[in-house]
Amino acid sequence: MAAKKLLQLVGDFVEDYEAMVPYQMLLMVGHAVDTVCPEKKAGDYVHTAIHDFDGAQTYSEKPGHRFALNATFAEVQPERYDGLVISGGRAPEYIRLNSKVIEITKHFFASNKPVAALCHGVQILAAAGVLKGRTATGYYACRPEMENAGATFKDPGLTGAVTDGNLVTAVAWTGHPAWIAEFLKVLGTRIDLG
Repeated sequence: MAAKKLLQLVGDFVEDYEAMVPYQMLLMVGHAVDTVCPEKKAGDYVHTAIHDFDGAQTYSEKPGHRFALNATFAEVQPERYDGLVISGGRAPEYIRLNSKVIEITKHFFASNKPVAALCHGVQILAAAGVLKGRTATGYYACRPEMENAGATFKDPGLTGAVTDGNLVTAVAWTGHPAWIAEFLKVLGTRIDLG
């Protein structure tokens, strides 16, 4: 398996697990992951939030860890990456307002490169106009804007994932195993357990 170079988009108050776990899992199988945030550089960090399902009508939010960035957003050249990872939480709500985030996202779709978006990460896809005609999932509260952007919303449950061509989506961090497994398939990653 040839290692892939992946770009991960995050921002302040990205969901803690949705930033750290995919980053670590992708490194574990040998891929390189550059994690960036608009207006920040390598060595900076983002604040994270832990979203939990603890009986309220929506998730609760608690302070998470600091998540260090290892690349500089202003230097990102999307053509140098093999795939894109968009983490969820509150970050997508505001980083989608950055025109370069939208340009980067459009590049991966125009080039038919693998894209993995989780939870509220689909807000970036909706803002970039890349969901039309796609079947995808995301956090349930994002369903109206996904459908308004032309997507067919599919509910795989909290532990499932939805794959449509080069796009892999999941509802929340509870779907990490299925989401990452599907993304690795789309990337062409083979893991030898024997």
